[in-house]
Amino acid sequence: MTDLTHSSHGSEAERNTLLIAYILHAIAPFTGGIVGLIAVIISHVKVRQTDNAFIRSHHSWLIRTFWWAVVFLVLAYATMILVVGFALYAAVAVWWLYRTIRGFISYGEKRVMPG
Repeated sequence: MTDLTHSSHGSEAERNTLLIAYILHAIAPFTGGIVGLIAVIISHVKVRQTDNAFIRSHHSWLIRTFWWAVVFLVLAYATMILVVGFALYAAVAVWWLYRTIRGFISYGEKRVMPG
C-alpha cells in the first residue's frame, strides 16, 4: 500500500518541523519576536532542504510573513510620531494574524500555500 500522505505532503519529520515553525511563529508576539526569529531561521533552512512542494510552500509563506511584517513594523515605528504609525501597527497585527491562521488551516487541510 502506498503512503500518499508521505509522498504528497512530506515526511512526518518535515511536517513536524513545519508545525514547530508555525507554533513558534504564532507565539512570537508574546516573546518580543525572538521566537519568530527562530521560526524564520528554521524555515530558511528547511525550505532549501525539501523537494516537497507542500512543505516548501508553507516555509516560504512563513518566511514572507515574517520579513514583510518586519518591514511594515519598522515603517509603523518610524511613523508613530505622525500617529499614522499606530494605525499601521494595528493593520500589521491583523494581517499577521490572518496569515498565521490561514497557514495553520491550510497546513491542517494539507493544502499548498500560494506563491
